[in-house]
Amino acid sequence: MADRAEQFLMQMRRRHSVRSFSDRPVSAALIKTCIAAAATAPSGANHQPWHFCAIGSPDIKRQVRLAAEEEERAFYAGRAGAEWLDALAPLGTDANKPFLEIAPWLIVVFAQRRGGVEPGDQKKNYYINESVGIACGMLITALHQAGLASLTHTPNPMSFLNEICNRPETEKPFLLIPVGYPAADATVPVHALSKKPLDDILTVL
Repeated sequence: MADRAEQFLMQMRRRHSVRSFSDRPVSAALIKTCIAAAATAPSGANHQPWHFCAIGSPDIKRQVRLAAEEEERAFYAGRAGAEWLDALAPLGTDANKPFLEIAPWLIVVFAQRRGGVEPGDQKKNYYINESVGIACGMLITALHQAGLASLTHTPNPMSFLNEICNRPETEKPFLLIPVGYPAADATVPVHALSKKPLDDILTVL
């Protein structure tokens, strides 16, 4: 058990978000398997309050990029505020998001306000953000295990994704995840390599 835990830790330490993707194809079957793994996540009352849209269509990816960049331009032009922009500065991000078209897949994760265990249920969902957040973490881990790179992208606001993905207003876009192989020249910002030591984040009682 200790060996497996240590091996998993070493593997996860090699996981990094990237913003430069290759256009090398990735099979839909592989994406579906990773999403199926994410869907095993625990959730409030086991309602599984999530819906995943896997976008491989170049036309739809183009729509997503145009809408996202429109929101991002407003974000970087002042909507975010100086403190937030200062926090992002070491990562070198800006309003241009070419990876939204280059990455072979975009996975949009929606959080559902109402649902239930059975298809068509319209019961109140509980601990929605916690449940969907756990599922997203498991999805990112599954993608890494499969040898794929990903990025957690959150243009603000993301309501345009409901229209593009034809999802109801009772669902809220939670995360937009470009997925694929890293480009040959992909880099990881030095700032992103800094992780807090275990002693700073752990208290054993």
